[in-house]
Amino acid sequence: MKKIQQTLILGCSLLALAGCGADEIASPGTGGNVIINNPAPTPTPTPTPPATTQAVAAADCPFISDPQGLTNRGTISGPTGSYRLCQLPARFNRSSQLQFTPASAAVIYLIDGQVDVGTDGGPAADASDGLSDTNVVLTIQPGVILAGLDASYLNVNRGNEIRANGTASRPIIFTSTQNVRGENDDTSSGQWGGLILNGRAPVTDCLSNTATPGSVNCEREVEGTTTPPRYGGNDPADSSGSVSFVQLRYSGSVLANGDELQSLTTGGVGSGTTFNNIMSFNSSDDGVEFFGGRVNVKGLVVVGAEDDSIDTDTGVKASLQYVVAVQRAGAGDTIIEADSSNTLEENTPRQNTWISNATFIQRRNGDQVIRIRGKADYSLFNTIVVDGSSNGTACVRVDGIDALTRAANAGLDEAGPVRFESVGLSCATPFRSGSGTTADQVQTQFGTGSNNNANLASTLTMTYINGANENGIPFFNVSGLTNPAGQASFFENAGFVGAARAGDTRFQGWTCDSATIAFGSNSGACTSLPVYTS
Repeated sequence: MKKIQQTLILGCSLLALAGCGADEIASPGTGGNVIINNPAPTPTPTPTPPATTQAVAAADCPFISDPQGLTNRGTISGPTGSYRLCQLPARFNRSSQLQFTPASAAVIYLIDGQVDVGTDGGPAADASDGLSDTNVVLTIQPGVILAGLDASYLNVNRGNEIRANGTASRPIIFTSTQNVRGENDDTSSGQWGGLILNGRAPVTDCLSNTATPGSVNCEREVEGTTTPPRYGGNDPADSSGSVSFVQLRYSGSVLANGDELQSLTTGGVGSGTTFNNIMSFNSSDDGVEFFGGRVNVKGLVVVGAEDDSIDTDTGVKASLQYVVAVQRAGAGDTIIEADSSNTLEENTPRQNTWISNATFIQRRNGDQVIRIRGKADYSLFNTIVVDGSSNGTACVRVDGIDALTRAANAGLDEAGPVRFESVGLSCATPFRSGSGTTADQVQTQFGTGSNNNANLASTLTMTYINGANENGIPFFNVSGLTNPAGQASFFENAGFVGAARAGDTRFQGWTCDSATIAFGSNSGACTSLPVYTS
């Protein structure tokens, strides 16, 4: 049996004054050092003690099936050792696999600029749009680490797939080169772009004014990119692959047009796409943003997002279960921002998002923790909302009276009023007025659900673990409910409210720890990297 050793190193301290050790990227074959992308960090972190087991750079880059191969960019060093830096091709034209390598032959896969998986196959799978699928699949093995440079991102085009499936003990990590070099602290952010998946599921707010929303001709472009990929179509069950047990750290760098990406952006992905156990850490924009399509996520952690933690828009039908979203002190906007499609509120498909078993912790002094606008349809089940700010941020705001009063109507793709079941609010101000609504109206709708508590006294421990008061709220059984994507099998009956109870290990191992939130002894520091001996 293989012996697996994972050495997890504590990251650089936020309060430090002394600098981390030297970092360099050595040019291959010259013996010299070429320093690239090495801004002086602010504040300068404390040197991290060396790992018990240090990574040793591989002699060369691994093989991939794409004839372009990987480009050897030399070595990169940090507190956990030295790594061979292997740059991905600008576009994968053939299905390829990024191999895991142990500490004795360590590799970091470099994302430099826009890296595409395949070529866009257009909105129609049958080539009736004049475009043919390239059917490229990028597979990433458990334990692989990818690092992006500023304004760099990985984009999966329509008609192609990513299969990034880590494990609870060996997550796949997307991060920045600064993280590898040990320069980051628990407030670092915005150091590379992010991960984008595009699909052919229906969207609204079409690029073309003559396109019918939700049709094959309704497409949109990904915001925050220099060469915007397109998404959208008319296949709700489309697959863009699978992303499981993945960390996305320090994303959201500003691109040339002034826009920012988030850790994970989806555009029109279909219900055939799998998302399980994904963590966003310190994104300088949203943690995750879902534009249209059918998105199902089982296990989501968003920590330290500097805009919204979970942003949904343009007709998405989304289902999320087991969610932790925690802001850093003084950073972030709302935990949830839900919209329909700008001013096109009656376009179909209409947004309908369901979340169950979530714990939301607001720490920035803001206007509200949750904002639902644009007449979006939204349901919260078994959820705990806590205001940890100092100014009495309100828990819930709903804009537009129709979101509170309009009855379900299949012809309008209307799911009915915003729904709350077994939801606990721990905010000095539970509700606030919105555009066209009053706090009393929001409170009245909240009161129509079962087992809701607008005056919960939070007893959470470890930031996200239920205490006696959270466990005292009767749960709402969501199993068997047909979710917004039309599936009756997605939600399971957890048997409790909130994201986790004492003794639960659901969020351990594949997450990382910081001053904002620690998930337990099985998770390493977000400022460091895991080292695997085999």
